[in-house]
Formats: sequence, structure tokens, C-alpha cells
Amino acid sequence: MTDKKTFFITGTNSGFGRAIALAAAQADHSVIGTVRSEAAVAEIEGVGRGRIHALVLDVTSSQAIPSVVEKAEAKFGPVDVLINNAGYGHEGVLEESPIEEMRRQFEVNVFGAVAVAKAFLPRFRERRRGFIVNVTSMGGLITMPGIAYYCGSKFALQGISEVMRAEMAPFGVHVTALCPGSFRTDWAGRSMVRSDRTVADYDELFDPIRKGRQEKSGKQLGDPAKLAAAVLKLIESDNPPPQLLMGSDALKLVRDKLARMAKEFDAWEELTVSTDS
Repeated sequence: MTDKKTFFITGTNSGFGRAIALAAAQADHSVIGTVRSEAAVAEIEGVGRGRIHALVLDVTSSQAIPSVVEKAEAKFGPVDVLINNAGYGHEGVLEESPIEEMRRQFEVNVFGAVAVAKAFLPRFRERRRGFIVNVTSMGGLITMPGIAYYCGSKFALQGISEVMRAEMAPFGVHVTALCPGSFRTDWAGRSMVRSDRTVADYDELFDPIRKGRQEKSGKQLGDPAKLAAAVLKLIESDNPPPQLLMGSDALKLVRDKLARMAKEFDAWEELTVSTDS
């Protein structure tokens, strides 16, 4: 029988965070979910049927995070699993996108995630157990035009997750980066921040990408409920992977990139090794 665990999940208002929270509660795990408003507290607790306990938290308020975590564990007991899910997408041609939007993207997707993880690292280390799932993206392993800030933030969290995994492994703490492809969430819909178009030279390249993404929103192949079920299987593993791709599109696109990179390394090998003394 599966051991019952206590989850701390950021961003349970919608998307993956909500799906994982509901799946964990359905499996009789205890869930502490963070949301962005008091109204959302009542809503998620209502559907959680006593298994989901919500707390208001803005992950960009780094000074508030340690006290929220302390309050959560004091009230609901030691956390076993951290799902670092809170985040959003930014879309815009790099030249057209204000640098302030990049700062906000990194504040949420990188600094927020790291601040939450850091609040749990000493607790997990001292207990010699724990599991951290940092939700990155296939966009943390591949890129595409129009989401430079988003990919940059997810590449950063991907790398940080790998280092975190190595540093925490001696203490029995698991760290996995979860890398979803395209799923039926609000990522490409109401949750996405889109920079205005200003440079006509990019029309031919980017306009079809933006239009296609908007048209496919809500119709993607990936099912958030199935991702949630996969996460519950992941956290039962004694030997979880450094990263776990979610979705056939993520698998194909990342495999294609790795194949291209191998060819590029081979093609430029002579120049690469010419720098050795």
C-alpha cells in the first residue's frame, strides 16, 4: 500500500498545480496548496474535501516564504513532497519585449521557485528525506521563436534543479525536474503575458506562431489529469530521474534536438579540440 504523504504545492489555482493537488487528495495524501487570493482558498479547499489546505502566497515575496512554510508544517506536519509549480508564460519577440517583462518572468519562474525550495532544503536535509519536483518545461531543454524569456527562465530552473539534485543526494533527498510539453492548461491562454507587436520585419516569422498558439490553446494533446497521475507514480520511485519529460511532443522535440547537437559536435570537433594546449 502506498504510504500517505504530505504535499506542498505552489500555484494550485489552476493548471498542473490544481491537477496534482486534486489527484493527491483523491489518493488520500494531505495537500498544502498555495494560491494567490483568499477567494481561491475557499474554492480549492471546497473541492479538496478536507484533504487540501490552502494558504495565500506570492512566490515573489521571498521574505514571506519561510514563515509560510514554517506555519504550514506547524499546522499540518512535516512536508514530504514539494511540487514547485507556480509560474507563467511570456510570449514576445525578443527585440520587442520590454526588459521589465523578463525580470518579472524570472522573478516568478526562477527566483520564486528557488526561494520556495530553499525554505525546504534545510528541513529535508535534517530529516534525511524529501522529494522536490521542480516544474520546468520542454522549453527548458529546447527553444522556439517568441518565448525567449520563458525558455530562459526554464533553462535556468532546469540547471539549478540538476545542481540541487547533486547537492541533496547525500542526504536522501530526491530532486526531479518535470518537463511538460503542450498540455490543456491556461499556459497559452489567459495566463500568458504577451508583448505588443511593434516591428513589421518579424511579421512573417512570428505572427503565424502567435496565431497558431492561440488557436491550439485548450486543444493540446496533453491531459493535466494524466500528468498528475504520472507525478504520483514518480514520487514513489526510489531512483527517480534527474528530469522527466511529459508528453509525446516533448519526447520527440528533445530527442530531435539531442540528435542535431550530436551532429554539430561532430562537425565542429576539430575546431573544438584545437584549443587544448
